[in-house]
Amino acid sequence: MKRRRRSARRVHFVTHAETPAEVARDVEKARAEGQRDVADARADAQEAAADADKQVADAIADHDDDDVAKQAHDANEAFDQGKSKIVIAQAEADHKVAVEKCDALAGSAQKDCKDNADRALDQAKQTAKTNQ
Repeated sequence: MKRRRRSARRVHFVTHAETPAEVARDVEKARAEGQRDVADARADAQEAAADADKQVADAIADHDDDDVAKQAHDANEAFDQGKSKIVIAQAEADHKVAVEKCDALAGSAQKDCKDNADRALDQAKQTAKTNQ
């Protein structure tokens, strides 16, 4: 009985360019989703800021100086976190659009394009967290 030798196979993923119509459709869809995500982040940030402002106002009404200072500090943190979330949502929205635009390319050009989009997203997220 003979034994077959199995050879190791390399798997290559071939990336094909999408048609201009497909890219345009996907880009528009990504742009619309991104706009919704950014709008949601803005609404969440506004809600958090309003809640924090109410806490400050309540502390002022209670004439509690220590609580006013604490609530003011918390309000500033809520504002910074909200701003960061908006920046990150915008960066993610831009990333989605950029990746869809990369689909117009093929092969290594597409991969390089997506890698650049990923780096830009990572950099934007790091900047947002640093500025928080």
